[in-house]
Amino acid sequence: MKVKVGVVQATPVFFDIARTIDKLEALVVDGARQGCQFLLFPESFIPGYPRKFTFGAAIGLRTDGGRELYKTYWQNSLQLPGPELKRLEKIARDNDVYLAIGVTERDALNGSLYCTLVYISPTEGYLGKHQKIKPTGVERLVWAEGTGEQSMGVFDTKVGRMGGLICWENYMPLARMRIYQQAPQLYLAPTADARSTWPATLQHIACEGRCFVLGCNQFFTRTDYPEEYQKFLTEEDDTLSRGGSAIVSPQGEFIAGPLWDEEGILMADLELDDVLKSKLDFDVIGHYTRPDLLPFSPKTS
Repeated sequence: MKVKVGVVQATPVFFDIARTIDKLEALVVDGARQGCQFLLFPESFIPGYPRKFTFGAAIGLRTDGGRELYKTYWQNSLQLPGPELKRLEKIARDNDVYLAIGVTERDALNGSLYCTLVYISPTEGYLGKHQKIKPTGVERLVWAEGTGEQSMGVFDTKVGRMGGLICWENYMPLARMRIYQQAPQLYLAPTADARSTWPATLQHIACEGRCFVLGCNQFFTRTDYPEEYQKFLTEEDDTLSRGGSAIVSPQGEFIAGPLWDEEGILMADLELDDVLKSKLDFDVIGHYTRPDLLPFSPKTS
């Protein structure tokens, strides 16, 4: 089975959910026009990854300005379910393309925010989500820990079995193993990590999991922040995220990318049987396991 996929390295319209979805729609139309059956968007593409923000917080200190900024962030985050989700479902349906979109998700009941990957089918609509189970460092100030028991699944779709982890969750070996145990063909790794070392992480996951790995990041510069937010940057800050998106084969070889220092859609035609063929000599959930010596039973409920 062959499937054409794309990873979208793009800049959101920062802290503006409506205009960001406008841009997302244009990108989906472009990708679908070029034959993509599945498109992946970066971590917190909606409404943007708040790099360099402190939200006016330090140990023992919060400010009114920081709370006001959090309110703005919350108001422009995605509610599930909600009208913006309906619009995303329509975009997928109108373009006959599967979508996985990194968003900041707001909880209308408790007021918390989550770093979430949303899965949408062109025929079935919203399939489900994965909430980041361990935000990294100061991300914990604004993102709550996700409900892993409900959101660490792999979705069986017409374009392959897909699932994955967000950014540095991919450095959690047992989290990776939980995904591997569900036999993904497309392993998704949206991120905000633009270090030169990140592509090697994608290669490792591909070799370890024997799956195609789709890594996706934003490209972001100083001028992409509205003027009122540029006060959070230093004089040296120009390019805030270089990108580094890539598509990697089950043998750990780059098929497309890494893409640096520009927006773009990386595309590749994938032969899903390559996942099966790659397991001749290594299968992390099959013949290359020793459950008698190394048992692993993740909590699933």
